Amino acid sequence: MGGIGSGKSTLARWVAERHPVAVIDADRIGHQLLEAPAVIERLRREFGDAILNERGQIDRSALAKRVFGPSAEHRSARSTLEAVVHPMIQREIERQIAAVDTNMVRCVLLDAAVLLESRWSTVCDRVIFIDTPDERRRAHVSANRGWSGEELARREASQWPLAEKRARAGAVVTNDGTVAEGGERLWRAIEAFSRKETQG
Repeated sequence: MGGIGSGKSTLARWVAERHPVAVIDADRIGHQLLEAPAVIERLRREFGDAILNERGQIDRSALAKRVFGPSAEHRSARSTLEAVVHPMIQREIERQIAAVDTNMVRCVLLDAAVLLESRWSTVCDRVIFIDTPDERRRAHVSANRGWSGEELARREASQWPLAEKRARAGAVVTNDGTVAEGGERLWRAIEAFSRKETQG
């Protein structure tokens, strides 16, 4: 876990390409669920046709405007959305974990921005926080998502404070250099957990 734009997914992929590690991307699962007809219909009933595009699919930008923000209305809408999709995401996470070939894979990395908020951490043995400088995260979301600093702050206001996430992690990996440097640090943290498991 880590802040938005911290490079969690990039570092996880780097590790998985070089070591016997599988990656489960919770955000990707969530995006796929938003394409399921039953989920689209459930959210249409909750939020109205304004969250749909001309093809009758979820307009993620329109949905984001409903659920990300400081007002009580935003918080209520976000709680409704989470009540619909979070249990489905957890079931798919558990399904993917159960399907892993343990003869080929040493560990599974669950890449999830809201790991603690969603309580998906209950399926994890250990939690790692990716600690990335704020200016680097702002540059990342600007380049890759087209977000302003204000939009980043608006989205992060819906999550737990980074200091609290960092404090609840079993390890902290600093991501302030190259992808390879951050990836190596993440792999060392994984290996350290593995050694503790073996010794314990």
